Amino acid sequence: MTTDSQTLQRRLDAMETRLRALEDAEAIRNLKALYAAHCDDNYNPDALAALFTEDAVWESSVLGRFEGREAIREFFRGAAEIFSFAIHYSLNGQIHVDGDSARAQWYLFMPCTRGADGQALWRAGIDRERYVRVGEDWMFSFKSAETLFSTPFEASWAKARLV
Repeated sequence: MTTDSQTLQRRLDAMETRLRALEDAEAIRNLKALYAAHCDDNYNPDALAALFTEDAVWESSVLGRFEGREAIREFFRGAAEIFSFAIHYSLNGQIHVDGDSARAQWYLFMPCTRGADGQALWRAGIDRERYVRVGEDWMFSFKSAETLFSTPFEASWAKARLV
């Protein structure tokens, strides 16, 4: 191979690597959007569990820690009793892809209704996640949700920042 063709091949390889990283980041954004859609679909436990690897971990600073796909599925079976209504907005995603693994941080804003008493709430938090490529698909391997505030709709977070 000549020097010119070697240089061209290196450039093509670099472009392919960058393109793959962009495609992977977009696939992870779509995975996150699908997660939110399944949460907002009355916390569909089977659809949500299918987004996680067998040995995944889902944890929340308020709701607990669940290890393994089946424990995650079981948690989501009861999630609609915790929040009878919710809209999950995932914002400002910072995705870092490294081959067949990736990590991201997202801000969560979630207007919701608490199931126990019907209280309308504003909730916000930070989601920290790790993903792995399984075949051609991306899946969650770890999801951590840190609550920043959870406050009654009427009070606003400035008056009642409950966690």
